[in-house]
Amino acid sequence: MIEIKDLSFGFKENQRILDSINVSVDSGELIAVVGGNGSGKSTFVRHLNGLLLPDEGMVKIWGMDTCVISNLTAIRRKVGMVFQNPLTQFVGATVEEDVAFGLENLAYPASVIRKKTDVSLAELGISHLAGKSPLELSGGQMQLAALAGVLVMEPECVIFDEVTTMLDPFSKQQVLATITRLHEKGKTIIMVTHDLEEVHLAERVIAFEKGRIVYDGKSSLFFDSPAVSNSGISIPPLTELALWLRNNGLKEIDVSNPDVNTLEESIWQLKSRI
Repeated sequence: MIEIKDLSFGFKENQRILDSINVSVDSGELIAVVGGNGSGKSTFVRHLNGLLLPDEGMVKIWGMDTCVISNLTAIRRKVGMVFQNPLTQFVGATVEEDVAFGLENLAYPASVIRKKTDVSLAELGISHLAGKSPLELSGGQMQLAALAGVLVMEPECVIFDEVTTMLDPFSKQQVLATITRLHEKGKTIIMVTHDLEEVHLAERVIAFEKGRIVYDGKSSLFFDSPAVSNSGISIPPLTELALWLRNNGLKEIDVSNPDVNTLEESIWQLKSRI
């Protein structure tokens, strides 16, 4: 349960990156946070586990105010984060050591650390990578290893900050499938993305533009909203075609997650009406 009221923030005086943000997130939601470069989306999610603190307003995570420093350890156990570049998160010489690091800092018994580490690696299907250096891994494997280090802490919410940006198509699908599985198990997921093709995974979309929220609603309605064009984000080609078909008479077409076969049928329908 995340509650944000009148959040404003700026790295420099008189320059607001976020301006009067009001948002609440319920347990179990899967949310896509989108927006162009410099829109404020990554700055926003860094407030959700206390990496950044508000200049004005309030952020509460499961009732805990992020501005109360004594709350931060508990908040960061509730909300884990995986970054675009997983190398910034690795601290262990091996994957296994890295995953265990957070538990060791909390002084868990060695037997508990071993069990929780093994479970986290197995859940993501990377037990075979336990003894490898993170530097030996592929991009997708690195992201899964970084995620294992987050999941071992058993967070209620996981934030993915543009984690697929630097991945090849296979690794991207591997990571997105993992995100879907976590959501199906009841985790709250907040996924920051530049890639609107990923929006169809989400139930809800929050779109940022110039530090303000310009859309907060169902993902199925997002592509029909003015926020798509105003946010400076490129629309996927299939979605652009679907929107054109809808605007030219095929009102029933689904623009939230179009596929090639459906669009082909729709084009033939449109031609038959001409």
